[in-house]
Amino acid sequence: MKSETNIPELKTKPEFKNAVRDFTTRNMVTILFVVMALAGFIVSGMSPMMFLMDIISRVSRNAFLVLSLIIPVVAGMGLNFSIVLGAMAGQTVLIFVTHWGINGLPGILLCFLLVTPLAMFLGFLTGKLFNRTKGQEMITGLILGFFAQGIYELIFLQLVGGIIPMQNKTLVMSSGVGIRTTVDLTNGLKYGLDWPGLSFDMPELLRPTLPHTIIGLFIIGIVGFLVYRFVFKRKLPSKIKLISWFIIGVLAVVWSVNQINSASMINMIRVPVLTWIVILLLCFFIIFFKKTKLGQDMRSVGQDRYVAASSGIEVDRVRIIAVMMSMVMAAWGHIIFLQNLGAFSTYGSHEQIGLYSVAALLIGGATVTNASISHALLGVFLFHSLFIVSPSSGRTLFGNAQVGEYFRVFVAYGVIGVSLAMHAWKKLLQNKNKLGV
Repeated sequence: MKSETNIPELKTKPEFKNAVRDFTTRNMVTILFVVMALAGFIVSGMSPMMFLMDIISRVSRNAFLVLSLIIPVVAGMGLNFSIVLGAMAGQTVLIFVTHWGINGLPGILLCFLLVTPLAMFLGFLTGKLFNRTKGQEMITGLILGFFAQGIYELIFLQLVGGIIPMQNKTLVMSSGVGIRTTVDLTNGLKYGLDWPGLSFDMPELLRPTLPHTIIGLFIIGIVGFLVYRFVFKRKLPSKIKLISWFIIGVLAVVWSVNQINSASMINMIRVPVLTWIVILLLCFFIIFFKKTKLGQDMRSVGQDRYVAASSGIEVDRVRIIAVMMSMVMAAWGHIIFLQNLGAFSTYGSHEQIGLYSVAALLIGGATVTNASISHALLGVFLFHSLFIVSPSSGRTLFGNAQVGEYFRVFVAYGVIGVSLAMHAWKKLLQNKNKLGV
C-alpha cells in the first residue's frame, strides 16, 4: 500500500517577471526621464563632444545645491524649498567680497567663511518656523522664499548705498543707492574654485582634460582599493563585481590613452577637479553623518516623530539642526554655482534655485520621504541633459529653437507635479502588489 502525501503546488509568478515589475514600479519616474533625455539627444543631432562639455559644466555647478536637500528629507521635513534663503545669503556675501576686491580662491574661501554664520542664522529661524507648521514644511518653505525676496530687495535696492555705505561704481547704481541688476564676477571670483590654477599657474593639474581625469580616477581607485583591503582590512565585494569594475576601468584607461595621443576634440573638455573634490567631500560627509548619533536621531524623527519623542529625542532641536545644515550647504552650493557662471542677476538668480533643485532630485528617483546621494547626482544629470538637448530638438522637430525653450520651462515647472503624481501612483501599485491584487 502506497502512502502518498499530496502537497498542493504553490502557483507563483516567474521571479524574473516580478523583478522587472518591481524595478519598473520603483523607478518609473527616472525611467520616464531617461527615455525623454535619450529621445531628445537623438532628435537634436547634437555632437557628443558638445554634450559632454556642457553636461560636465552643469553637473559641476549644480550638484552641491541638489545634495543640500537630502538632510531635511532624512529628518522627515520633505523637500526644502527654503534653500532659496541660503542662495540669497550666498549672493549677499559674493556682492560684498567683490566690493572688497578679494579675488580667486582666497575670495571664494572667504565667501564660504562669511556665509556660514549667516546661513546658520537663517536656518535657525526657518527651523523654528517649520516646527510651528509641522506637516506643511514644503509649502511653508515656498512661501517663506517669497517673503524673504521682499526683504532682500529692500536691502539691496534701498539700504545699500544709503544706510549701508558702499562706494563702488561697478556695483552701485548711478544714483548712488542700490546694487545694479547684474553683478559681473569676471577678473574677480569667476572660476575661483573651478580653475584656481588661473591664480596659482597650475591649470593642467587643477583642471585636467577628460582623458587625464579618467586615468587619474583609475589610479585613485586602485590605491583606494589597496588601502581598503590591506590597511582597513574590510570585507570585499563579490569577485564578479571587482572583476567587472576592473575591466571597465582598464578599457576606459586604454580609450583615454588613445584619445590623448590623438587630435580628438575630447581633449578640449576640462574637468574642474577642485570643485568635484568639494562635491565628493560633501557626499562622504552625508554618508558619515547618517551613521552618527545625530544622524540616527534625524532618521528616527523622519520615520515617526512621535515615537522619536517617546524615545527621548528632542524632535524640535533635531529638525532645526537639519534645516541649518541644509541652509549652509545651499549657501555654499550657490556660491559654487555663481562663480562657475561668472555673473548673476542680483534680484533674480536665486528665485528658481529651490524649484530646479527639487525637480532634479525628484527626477533622480527621490520622494518626499526618501532621498539619497545617487538620487541627487542622477537627477542633476538627467534634468540638465533635458535642458541641453531641448533647444536643438525643438529646432529639428518644429524649425524653431524657441519651442525647445518653452519645453525647458515646461520641464522646470511641470516635472515636480508629474514626479509627485507618478510617485503617488507608484505607492498605490506597491500597495496593491503587497495585497496581491
